[in-house]
Amino acid sequence: MTAHVVVGTDGSPSAETAVGWAAEDAARRGGALRIVHVREDWRRGTPQELEETLEGEATGVLEAAADLARGRAPGVTVTTSLETGKPVEVLRREAEGAEQLVIGSRGRGGFAGLLLGSVSLSLAGHVDTPVVVVRGEEHEERGEILVGFDGSPESEAALEYAFEEAARRGARLRALHGWQLPVMAVGSVAYTPLIEDISGTEERLATEILAPWRERYPGVEVRQAVLFEHPVLALNEASATADLVVVGSRGLGGFGSAVLGSVSHGVLHHAACPVAVVRAKTEG
Repeated sequence: MTAHVVVGTDGSPSAETAVGWAAEDAARRGGALRIVHVREDWRRGTPQELEETLEGEATGVLEAAADLARGRAPGVTVTTSLETGKPVEVLRREAEGAEQLVIGSRGRGGFAGLLLGSVSLSLAGHVDTPVVVVRGEEHEERGEILVGFDGSPESEAALEYAFEEAARRGARLRALHGWQLPVMAVGSVAYTPLIEDISGTEERLATEILAPWRERYPGVEVRQAVLFEHPVLALNEASATADLVVVGSRGLGGFGSAVLGSVSHGVLHHAACPVAVVRAKTEG
């Protein structure tokens, strides 16, 4: 299959937002859009009249999504697929070979009640394809991509994705590195000097990490930020002025190790814009 973006839909308002976002994303990438609707296997023992009704509803969901996508991105080739099974299993399969998998933040069922629980945890970081959870209200583009990084291979993958996205959109990149005091240092009598010392070290580390990416993408305006703050809080606050937040699937700590725990449940639940979770290519 040619380069394409996959989006899951159940016809809910959140899914409609995801479809529109995915259509525009496919247009930016110069690829096609594949819209997938997953239904439960209700056919066994279901009266024929009800089966026909459910079939019609499912088809209607896909047709409406396709119309919406074509309206948002007229030049994009749009295909639809009605699948039967479990949403996570189907979407994992659909993600193979896709440039990106896009899902909404809540819905009616299927993707719906599970999205910020089992679906996000079962997809983000567990498939090679970047997973974007579209949340927050639609707004005019702000021209900013936000990425959290800590120097781990996973955050390197996030940086690569974020720089490419910023270059593709012609947007600035806000690279945010958050840090916290080591547990044994909390309550130290030399608290202020210790913070200043660690802050300087973290600032230099962040500059070193970003240097090769700045060279690789000279056309991208980069705003570096090193904060003594919890990563989830820092990302959520900064997301208010971003079009997309990008995080890795794991890391050294901070943004890293918590991505599929506190960051997924913190950022995915509270970010003011779509969130992309990117898995390192070296992961098994």
